[in-house]
Amino acid sequence: MKSNHLAVSNLAKTVVLGVAVLLASSAFAGNKGSMLIRENVEVNGQQLSAGEYQLRWDGTGSDVEVHFMRGKKEVAKTSAKLVSLDQASSYDSAVVDRASGKAAVSEVRFAGKKYALAIGTTDKAEMTGGK
Repeated sequence: MKSNHLAVSNLAKTVVLGVAVLLASSAFAGNKGSMLIRENVEVNGQQLSAGEYQLRWDGTGSDVEVHFMRGKKEVAKTSAKLVSLDQASSYDSAVVDRASGKAAVSEVRFAGKKYALAIGTTDKAEMTGGK
């Protein structure tokens, strides 16, 4: 009787662990998108050459950390804010800010989504708050 109870207990723990891993990977899998850039740009001071990138992000609330991937290699990462848009974007796009004289990605929008990633927003807020 004791071995049956132990077997059921171990099975229950395995199922719970499996469900937790599945939920965690599903949540992470939902936080991704792609970006095609047609020129060299900067992200958080890191140079990205023209091409297609996969973006993955994680975090709590609107503050996230974004990983820019080319294939399986991470080529840049930065902080960002997840912001709501009034309407869904028609296509994947990167908003490039040239105010500093350099082409820097300031926002990434995703096809069919009513949100965007405002790149570097949390860094700027911290920098201005300290001065």
